[in-house]
Amino acid sequence: MRDLISFEGIDGAGKSTQIQMLAAKYRSHHQPVVIVREPGGTELGESIRRLLLESKGKMSIKAELLLFAASRAQLVNDVVVPALENFEVVIMDRFYDSTTAYQGYGRGVDVDMIDRINQFAADYWEPSVTFLLRLDPDEMMARKRSKDGKVGELDRMEQAGIEFFRKVSNGYGMIAKKHPNRFCVLDASEPPDEIHKKICGELESRKNRRPNWP
Repeated sequence: MRDLISFEGIDGAGKSTQIQMLAAKYRSHHQPVVIVREPGGTELGESIRRLLLESKGKMSIKAELLLFAASRAQLVNDVVVPALENFEVVIMDRFYDSTTAYQGYGRGVDVDMIDRINQFAADYWEPSVTFLLRLDPDEMMARKRSKDGKVGELDRMEQAGIEFFRKVSNGYGMIAKKHPNRFCVLDASEPPDEIHKKICGELESRKNRRPNWP
């Protein structure tokens, strides 16, 4: 089996939980799985991740966009393609749709240009399925709140504010509508076990459908 599966959604949507549950499901059937995250996954990518999420200095929108692309290019080259060629399932915690949603719809960068950069950085690989976990941005902030009612420490992207995340969330919806055959949209407010069942059911129904890969 050769599958590239991506999970998308704003922070707090439960992507990590669903990724771990799905990986455990595959492994229970003796299918090798590689889990990667964006940005990150390589030595270069993790350095870029720290710059993007922890940097206190001002960063231009263009620099932000290209840093995400650089991390992605290294990850695809070093980890994703070798794993797929070895017939391992690759599960991604974010892929290029995040850049379209965050830097395109969120920051206002031209989406068509981002698409070209994304394809180049991803070496024209496309997920066989993308699971979009939809979460209201207000609920995202509620999940960030600590027990004393205060919002916990936010990374550089999260500090952009609630209106930014509303744009990102709406952008994800538009991306999903543009690619209905690839996307499976799920309600992140449902119990994790229910979401997992729907993910497994969707994958089962897609067994005979594969993207045209390079």
